[in-house]
Amino acid sequence: MDLLKTAPARFVLLLTSTWLAIFLLTRGILLLTHLDEAGSGWLPLFGVGLLYDLGFLAYAALPLGLYLVLCPPALWRRRGHRWLLQGLFSLSLFAMLFTAVAEWLFWDEFGVRFNFIAVDYLVYSDEVLNNILESYPIGLYMSLLALAAIALSLALRKPLKAALDAPLPPLRGRLLSALGLLLVVGASLQLLSQDSPRSQGGNAYQNELASNGPYQFFAAFRNNELDYQQFYRSLPADVVARQMRAELNEPNARFIGKDPLDIRRAIDNPGAPRTPNIVLVTIESFSAKYMGSNGDDRNLTPNLDALRAQSLYFNNFYATGTRTDRGLEAITLAIPPTPGRSIVKRIGRESGFASLGQQLRSVGYDSVFVYGGRGYFDNMNAFFSGNGYRVVDQSSVEESEIHFKNAWGMADEDLYTQTLKLADADYAQQRPFLLQLMTTSNHRPYTYPDGRIDIKSGKGRDGAVKYTDYAIGEFLKAARQKPWFDNTIFVFVADHTAGSAGKEDLPISNYQIPLFIYAPKLIPARENAQLASQIDLAPTLLGLLNLDYESTFFGRNLLQDNPLPPRVLVGNYQHLGLFDGQDLAILSPRQGLRRHDQALGASQESRVPDSDPLIQRGISYYQSASYGFKQQLLGWKAPKAAADELSQR
Repeated sequence: MDLLKTAPARFVLLLTSTWLAIFLLTRGILLLTHLDEAGSGWLPLFGVGLLYDLGFLAYAALPLGLYLVLCPPALWRRRGHRWLLQGLFSLSLFAMLFTAVAEWLFWDEFGVRFNFIAVDYLVYSDEVLNNILESYPIGLYMSLLALAAIALSLALRKPLKAALDAPLPPLRGRLLSALGLLLVVGASLQLLSQDSPRSQGGNAYQNELASNGPYQFFAAFRNNELDYQQFYRSLPADVVARQMRAELNEPNARFIGKDPLDIRRAIDNPGAPRTPNIVLVTIESFSAKYMGSNGDDRNLTPNLDALRAQSLYFNNFYATGTRTDRGLEAITLAIPPTPGRSIVKRIGRESGFASLGQQLRSVGYDSVFVYGGRGYFDNMNAFFSGNGYRVVDQSSVEESEIHFKNAWGMADEDLYTQTLKLADADYAQQRPFLLQLMTTSNHRPYTYPDGRIDIKSGKGRDGAVKYTDYAIGEFLKAARQKPWFDNTIFVFVADHTAGSAGKEDLPISNYQIPLFIYAPKLIPARENAQLASQIDLAPTLLGLLNLDYESTFFGRNLLQDNPLPPRVLVGNYQHLGLFDGQDLAILSPRQGLRRHDQALGASQESRVPDSDPLIQRGISYYQSASYGFKQQLLGWKAPKAAADELSQR
């Protein structure tokens, strides 16, 4: 115990105990601001949280601790070294206060502690930094944090001086201290992980609060890809094969893959093929709950409410995930949200799939991905250009044609202006087009051109939603004047909702989004209450074209009668779900299996075996999707006629 009275030990203990107090304060504030969501029985979360706090501190203190215990006495006693340690102490306090504030802001946006999203944001520092600068008074925040760090340093001046003035340990003591630090870190590696000892299932808010943001950040950095076979429950291949054939056996589908887990099918759509243009607009962060026609009384969506009555509208439609890349993946590839990184962001493995754009390109369409921001974000350029699209993004547009932009890209109205130009050009060449758009305006900092709506720019999500609606109205007004309008299918769908956090790991009601298919000369307006999701959009559009094709899609044509059991597939990086309209099956790492009965109501959670029919359906989808990706069973194969034509050139 004498070692704990030495200068290095006292310095490290003072620093880490201060950090520990900041962690406790952060957890307490987050709890107090979410008491309703956290529910009762939250006292144990502080105990579990303490373990994560200590685990992170063990890692964080290791380099400093090793330096201090091995520092030669002659260097330790120098005045400059003493000033260095005092400065390091103050700087570390500033860093931890900064981390606490960042956690609060991150929680406000996503409803969770730091996770893989925070890791991803580091990759796109320009967009994220500009977004932060435009959303918050960063100069004021940093000044206040610096003052708080200085004040805290002054308050701890006496114990810090006492620590630095304490005696130094002998060489043997220093070596024992270094060994002790290494053993503590080793124990942390064995005892702690992203998911343990915090629990899976139960109240999701409590599980998040029972963690440590910096710990989760570095854990997500290390484990940003999860191998399904390693982390999740699997079933025998023959069981999965049988289940997937039951799930995907549409009346006009014939399985043609040789591997039992290959879902490739020959799709024979009835009727003569047709080639209408398609404008597919993916709207940033648009929840169905914002629509006035769904009960919102703020009049944020007058144009979309009117469009609903003129469209084939799906009122029981769901996103697969919580991020833009997940929405684009599902819409473009019609694949469930496999764990870890989306396929969009699997650099080097994101190309060559049988995408919606590739299918249409093979029959003469100009398939274009049109993005309001810069396409390197989330690896969009590589993903779309490698899967049958050409890419038009903010960098492709002359600055003179961009009238407003923020951290994420040009305003939606500028994006729609570029879309009209692209459509006009293809029409002039008598070439059908697929223009697949991704908007940016409905995202923090929620800024847009002045004078468009009655809510001032930058004042919050309500204004961004209303501006999004305004821009869509103006776009359709201009499109109706074009000669190509009558032969064009307009699709409006969200990439994900505005917020997916809830008391459960997968709060299914928070995944609901709208889907409009609008073509007044081609498709009768009506409501469709069928349970469906983003993975069903591509096969539905190809069905509208009466196109025969080879499908690797996990989705279904929503416009044909079939006896297939209802389902949507949702995920949030780690937890994978299948919802059948009433109950929800959840697969978690470490082979966790749960179901929520009455998932849209009381949501009663229970642990279940893999023999549960709903669980088996969920495992089958995710296991076969992961297998198909790893075994390259989802790749694009050119139609035989097109391949023969190319070979003769």
